[in-house]
Amino acid sequence: MASLEAQRRLENIFKQLPPQHKETILSFAEFLLAQTIPESPAKPQIKPRPPNESVIAAIKRLSKSYPMLDKAKMLDETSNLMTEHMLKGRDSVEIIDELEAVFLRHYKEQTT
Repeated sequence: MASLEAQRRLENIFKQLPPQHKETILSFAEFLLAQTIPESPAKPQIKPRPPNESVIAAIKRLSKSYPMLDKAKMLDETSNLMTEHMLKGRDSVEIIDELEAVFLRHYKEQTT
């Protein structure tokens, strides 16, 4: 249903309702609106990097540090970095630095 058509139907119905039902409709509309306004994303609870952390442990730590992020959206980037470490032998410290940057970037994108 087109938005303008829906608005006209709603206005027509609203005009025909008794005052107490109009209040009910307004209360319900305000309730629905409150449900659709996104909450401010939670702040990350950054856990410090332990010495000699593995790449897998870093991904787990960062996932816990940023619980508000959709990990599925980050899967390609994180799995590519994991592959570079496991199959191409890239240093784990470099990979973890990049993983931290990926998580931070996704967080910033979500909050702006």
